[in-house]
Amino acid sequence: MTDALLVETRTADTAAWWRQAAVYQIYPRSFADANGDGLGDIPGILSRVDYLEKLGIDAVWLSPFYPSALADGGYDVADYRDVDPRLGTLEDFDAMVAVLHARGIRVVVDIVPNHTSDLHEWFQEALAAGRGSAARERFIFREGKGENGELPPTDWVSVFGGSAWERVEDGQWYFHNFAVEQPDLNWDNPEVREDFLTTLRFWSDRGVDGFRIDVAHMLTKDLSEPLPSRAELDAIPRDGNHPLIDRDDVHEIYAEWRRVFDEYDPPRTAVAEAWVSTPERRAKYASAEGLGQAFNFDLLVADFDAEEFRTIIADNLAQSDTTGSSTTWVLSNHDVTRHATRYGLPALNGRHVKQGTEWVAAGGPDEGIDREQGLRRAHAATLLLLGLPGSTYLYQGEELGLQEVAEITPEERQDPTFFRGGEFDGLGRDGCRVPLPWTASGPSFGFGAVEAHLPQPAWFAAFAADVEAADPSSTLSLYREALRLRRVLQADESLQWIETGRADVLRFARPNGWQVVTNFGTEPFDLGADATDVVLGAVDGGAVPGESTVWIAPAGLIG
Repeated sequence: MTDALLVETRTADTAAWWRQAAVYQIYPRSFADANGDGLGDIPGILSRVDYLEKLGIDAVWLSPFYPSALADGGYDVADYRDVDPRLGTLEDFDAMVAVLHARGIRVVVDIVPNHTSDLHEWFQEALAAGRGSAARERFIFREGKGENGELPPTDWVSVFGGSAWERVEDGQWYFHNFAVEQPDLNWDNPEVREDFLTTLRFWSDRGVDGFRIDVAHMLTKDLSEPLPSRAELDAIPRDGNHPLIDRDDVHEIYAEWRRVFDEYDPPRTAVAEAWVSTPERRAKYASAEGLGQAFNFDLLVADFDAEEFRTIIADNLAQSDTTGSSTTWVLSNHDVTRHATRYGLPALNGRHVKQGTEWVAAGGPDEGIDREQGLRRAHAATLLLLGLPGSTYLYQGEELGLQEVAEITPEERQDPTFFRGGEFDGLGRDGCRVPLPWTASGPSFGFGAVEAHLPQPAWFAAFAADVEAADPSSTLSLYREALRLRRVLQADESLQWIETGRADVLRFARPNGWQVVTNFGTEPFDLGADATDVVLGAVDGGAVPGESTVWIAPAGLIG
């Protein structure tokens, strides 16, 4: 396929590009470091555009690159309409967007609307203005309990551990669902709502194609007195009327955002990060009148198991039919243990479970890992996902087959969840955020000119991009070929299950005859005459080996 034709296929069906896109998540501070300070940056991304184009993705999603004290990896935003000076300038951002667009790659950026950084000018103004001020009304301030207000307003606990309230110098307390440095905004305040509309237009005007909405289910809150206790709060159903989570009134905000998105041609897209209780609740975020798409995280807590995968796939495709959206498939991101590691650990049974003294669902401890099995299963699961209708989100480094990095000392760790506990148990999220290895040698494996901001293990050398690019049997080569074929084979957003006679083998066909077969078991699965039509994946004696996936395409389907 010529370069011109490749760009043309990526930009076809412009308004609906997102429905079956392959989106590559970039965690900017760990992608590539152009200025040699140990921190990834926007020029670093620009320097790797050739790599991104050869990978064959349709879009990149950038985790926050805004000014930040990095109390939570950039999700503590001090200015929503600028670039962190350590990562570059707005001019650098514009140049990156222009070059990516010229290569047929769209750009999605993270928006963090639930909370700001405590360094945001609004919060600093609120601290200075004092009780009852308009500045404090942009956040959630309350008087404390006790004789002199010395106790927090409630016994609520933040997601990152510890009290969800922090006292300021004049004695009032502010609410933070996450880190102390991340005060929650008050979305009942019209000024807050209007300012985010300005932010959405600011980035859309700069050519951004879409937005990923961080904790989209937590913006609106009902903090009417009397406030419930923690036990009472936990007992309240999350059915649209919970005081803090997944309230029905949040969709009034997203309807307003949709009107802004639709001001543009093509309309800007959005995808919600919404950890909610039921598929029906999630569907509200994916409605055409709202954000349009919502993350399906079900596979992040699933074992490598045929029955689990089939149930999750069927349920999410049915949900997509209901909403008119397309579903999203994801196996790894910046918040979870890399799937090449998860699949090499003992089964989780859909839960974060403790084995001995190690939490196997966070941090990727080396004890008990079968790395070869983990990578083999990761390849199989990824090829299955890339064959499904809907969009697939890939996390930087998974195309290299990277495992979780466990060998990070407490002194080197950065994630607040490691230090505060909370819902992210164990070693936290640093292990999946270690900077990428681009070359097998160099002070930071080609990431930059000096040591990276998180330590890279020696075993990264074997997974370096330059090593894998030269190896036709590497994970990188597999991803490149899968993404190339996916674009050629892409069909309508449906599938038909084909019974295999085995509970551990899944097989489905897309409307154009493209088939995907995944063997979750260890015994080979015989393909019969179809073995001659395998276009991706290895067969052995006409059979699909254990823990692997193949793609089948009838003669003539691939030109």
